Amino acid sequence: MDSTLFIIGVIGNIISVLVFVSPIKTFWRIVRSGSTEDFDPSPYVFTLLNALLWLYYGLTKPDGFLVATVNGFGVLMEAIYVVLFIVFAADHATRVKTAKLAVAVDIAAFGVVFAATKFAISELDLRIMVIGMICVCLNIVMYGSPLAATKTVIATKSVEFMPFFLSFFLFLNGGVWATYAVLDRDIFLGIPNGVGFVLGIIQLIIYVIYMNSKPSQSSKRATDDALLDSASLLASNAEHSREDGSSHV
Repeated sequence: MDSTLFIIGVIGNIISVLVFVSPIKTFWRIVRSGSTEDFDPSPYVFTLLNALLWLYYGLTKPDGFLVATVNGFGVLMEAIYVVLFIVFAADHATRVKTAKLAVAVDIAAFGVVFAATKFAISELDLRIMVIGMICVCLNIVMYGSPLAATKTVIATKSVEFMPFFLSFFLFLNGGVWATYAVLDRDIFLGIPNGVGFVLGIIQLIIYVIYMNSKPSQSSKRATDDALLDSASLLASNAEHSREDGSSHV
């Protein structure tokens, strides 16, 4: 691997890790209160799936060490988040719902993808392409998830609905990995991170426009929680893109 690509990949990994650990604040609150309250488990469950798929991609693709390592870290963090969500579920119904969702998405869905690509596709290049396409589709959806917060910012004219550092690191992550993808001519890495980079620019522009507006304290807590959930998904996305870059990248 070219030294320049390797350096960019390492920087991307560091940023991806920062995005991955961003929900820690949310889970520290959950552990302290002993309840998941009104938090939604879906972002963490689907981020775990995203990390699993990119880990699989990194392990399948030659020279995919960087992709595998960062997504391996992502799998660990997201698995911890999901377990904590089940342990501290606000009620029995939420606990059962989360457990069923995790089994269906992170075990069954991933198992189907793994079995289909591992045993039904013998050609390595084709297998890598199929796995990569699945990862790209999921990453684009995840990168677009903060747009809901952007809509809220415009409606309320308050940036309390859009934490600056989350938006900044997602923008930075997309930019670094998009650059890596261009240099490495990696389309699977380039598409989701290019989209993430553009969406990141849009979010930062909106932040600058409304940064001097005074937030309405009544909704601050609920909004921050929702955005931290979104951060988990995006963290995985960033990380995975990053991994992707690592392998071919």
